[in-house]
Amino acid sequence: MAASPDNAPMESFWGTLKNESLSHYRFNNRDEAISVIREYIEIFYNRQRRHSRLGNISPAAFREKYHQMAA
Repeated sequence: MAASPDNAPMESFWGTLKNESLSHYRFNNRDEAISVIREYIEIFYNRQRRHSRLGNISPAAFREKYHQMAA
């Protein structure tokens, strides 16, 4: 069972996934759904989408900024 503080970010993630990706598709099979979800998470959510916790920049931009400051 997850701790209470962990629940809000996960609920937010699932809501975002549903609103930004899943509501636009009608899947023909399970593999198609898995492929779309994987692409959304790996390509868009983790690399391109702006995150408020990162100062409204993408994770890729945050990583680059971090490495520039650390150098």
